[in-house]
Amino acid sequence: MGSRIEDYAVVGDLQTAALVGRDGSVDWLCLPSFDSGACFAALLGDRQAGRWRVAPAGAGDCTSRRYVGESLVLEQTWETPTGTVRVLDLMPPRGEAPDLVRIVEGVEGEVEVESDLVVRFDYGSVVPWVRHPKGRWSAVAGPDALWLDTPVRLEGRDDRTTSSRFRVRAGERVPFVLTWHESYRKAPHPVDPEHALQETLRFWRHWLRGSTYAGPYEAAVRRSLVVLKALTYAPTGGVVAAVTTSLPEALGGVRNWDYRFCWLRDAAFTLQALAGAGFVDEAKAWRRWLLRAAAGDPADVQIMYGLDGRRRLPEHELPWLAGYEGSSPVRVGNAAVDQFQLDVYGEVLDGLHAARSAGLSANDDAWDLQVAITEHLATVWRRPDRSLWEVRGPERHFVHSKVMAWVGFDRMVRTAEEGGLDAPLDRWRAERDAVHAQVCEQGWDAERGTFTQYYGSRGLDAALLLLPRLGFLPPEDPRVRSTVRAVQRELCEDGFVVRYRPDADPEGEHGSVDGLPGTEGAFLACSFWLADALALIGEEDEAVALFERLLGLCNDVGLLSEMWDPHLGRQLGNTPQAFSHVELVNTAIALGAHRPERLRTDDGTDARGCGPG
Repeated sequence: MGSRIEDYAVVGDLQTAALVGRDGSVDWLCLPSFDSGACFAALLGDRQAGRWRVAPAGAGDCTSRRYVGESLVLEQTWETPTGTVRVLDLMPPRGEAPDLVRIVEGVEGEVEVESDLVVRFDYGSVVPWVRHPKGRWSAVAGPDALWLDTPVRLEGRDDRTTSSRFRVRAGERVPFVLTWHESYRKAPHPVDPEHALQETLRFWRHWLRGSTYAGPYEAAVRRSLVVLKALTYAPTGGVVAAVTTSLPEALGGVRNWDYRFCWLRDAAFTLQALAGAGFVDEAKAWRRWLLRAAAGDPADVQIMYGLDGRRRLPEHELPWLAGYEGSSPVRVGNAAVDQFQLDVYGEVLDGLHAARSAGLSANDDAWDLQVAITEHLATVWRRPDRSLWEVRGPERHFVHSKVMAWVGFDRMVRTAEEGGLDAPLDRWRAERDAVHAQVCEQGWDAERGTFTQYYGSRGLDAALLLLPRLGFLPPEDPRVRSTVRAVQRELCEDGFVVRYRPDADPEGEHGSVDGLPGTEGAFLACSFWLADALALIGEEDEAVALFERLLGLCNDVGLLSEMWDPHLGRQLGNTPQAFSHVELVNTAIALGAHRPERLRTDDGTDARGCGPG
C-alpha cells in the first residue's frame, strides 16, 4: 500500500509540480508541464511506474516535516539511532529547464542515506536508456531526457533502476539535481543547488509581500495563497485545478478524473481569491489567458482549456496503471470538455466583475468579450445542461446553473452602471428578471421548503448554499434559511457536505443523476460554502465551528485535496485542489467580515490581537 493522499507535500516551479511523500519518495512528477506525461507515476501504480526516494537506509516515514518559512521548499527530518538527517526538496523558478533539487543535510551524528531512482517516462510505460556522458547520469527515451548531477557514486541495478548509498555527517550537505531537457538538444548546464535554494526562498518571500490579507487564521490563508500561486502556469497565466490525475473520489471507485487543466470556473474562483488578497498581477495574467483561450465565437466557449489555451483534451485510459489503491481506471485528458455547462458563463462574468472591483484596470478587449458572452447567454440560458458537477447522465435544468445565468446578467448590469459603459441595460435587466422568476417558480419545492437540484427533482445540491453569497436572494429570506437547513439535513456526513446524492431521483440513468455507480466523499469546497451560508443567515458560532473543523482537515503542511472521507478519516480526490484552497481563503475573509471578534488568529488571539479572556 502506498502513501495516503494527505501524506504528500507539493513542490513546484509554476509550470509543473512534484508530490513528495513522508517517506521521502517523489511519487508524482510530470515534465516539463503539469499536463505532460509523468516520469514518476508510482502514485497511480507501484515503484516500477517511477519514483525517486531519498531517505535514511531502512527508515520509514520522516520524524517531522515542514515548509521552510512561507516558501514551497520542503524540509523533512529523520531521527535515527545513529544520528539526524534532513532532506530539502524544491523546484527553483524555471530557468533553462525544469529542475528538481534535493539536498541531504547532516544534522547530528552520522547517517547512511539511500537514493532509489526509478525513471519511467510516459506514465510508467517507457523504460529509458541510461548513459553517463562526460561523467553525468542521463536517461533518454524518445523526446524526453533527464540529467542527474550529484557528487555521489551511482550504480545501475538489474531491474533498470539507479541507486546509491552514502554516509552524511553533521554539517555535511550532499546535493542531487534532476533536470529535464529535450533529448534532441544539447545537455543542460549544471545547476548550483545552493544557489537554487536561496533563489527559491527569495522568490516566495518576495511574492508574499504582495499579500494585503491581515486577519484571523493568517497562516492557513497565506499557505493557501502559496498553493494557488503554485497551481498557476506562469507562461500563460492559466490556473490548473490540481497537479494530479485519477486520484479517486471514493477508494476503489471509478470517479477518477484528470484535473491538470484550466477550468474557467475554478480559475474564476481562484482569480477572486488572489485579487481579494491583493495579487492583482495574477488577475491580469488570468484575464489575458482568458481573452486568448475564449477568442472567437462565444458559442464555442468551453468549460476548460489546456494550459496554453488549447481546446482539444481527448480522454483515454492507461490500463497498465492499477490506479491509486486499486482505483481504476486511470484517465488522461477529460471528456467533460465537450459538455454544455450553463453556469460557466456566469462564473466568468462574475470573476471579471470581481477583478475590476479589486482594482484591475478596465480593458476594452475584456469588455467586448464580456458583452459577447452576455449576448450569447441570453440565447442559451433556457437550455438544460450538465451543471458545475459535470454529471455524465442526461442534461437537466439545474437550479445552480440557472442562478449563475442570473449572476451573469446581474454582474454585467452592475459593471455597466458602475463604469458608465454603453450596454443594452433594459434587455439585460429583463433577462435577469426572467431567470429569477423561473428559478423561484420551478426550482422551489414548497412542500419540503427548499430549492432543489434541478427542476422537478427530489434531490438537493450543495451549490444551493451559494444563493445568499451570490446575491440571488437576501440572507434573511426564509427560503434561504430553509434551504441551508435542508442541505445540512440531507447532504451532510459527520457535519461535512457531499455535493449531491446520486440516487436521490430514481428516474436517473442507472438510478443515478450522473450515470455513474458508487458514492464519493464530502466535497471540501461545499463544506466551506456551508460555513459561509451559516454566517450569512446569522449562525456565526456554528459557522466558525465548522470552519475550524475544516482547517483541521489540512495535512501537516497545510494542504487540502478535493474531498474528505468522514468514515475513513482520509483525504480523497486530486491534490492539492485549487477549489478547496480558494474556498478556505474566501471563507476566512468572509467570516472575518461577518463577525471578526469571534475569529481567532493562529496564536489563539482574536482578530483584534486580544487574548482569550
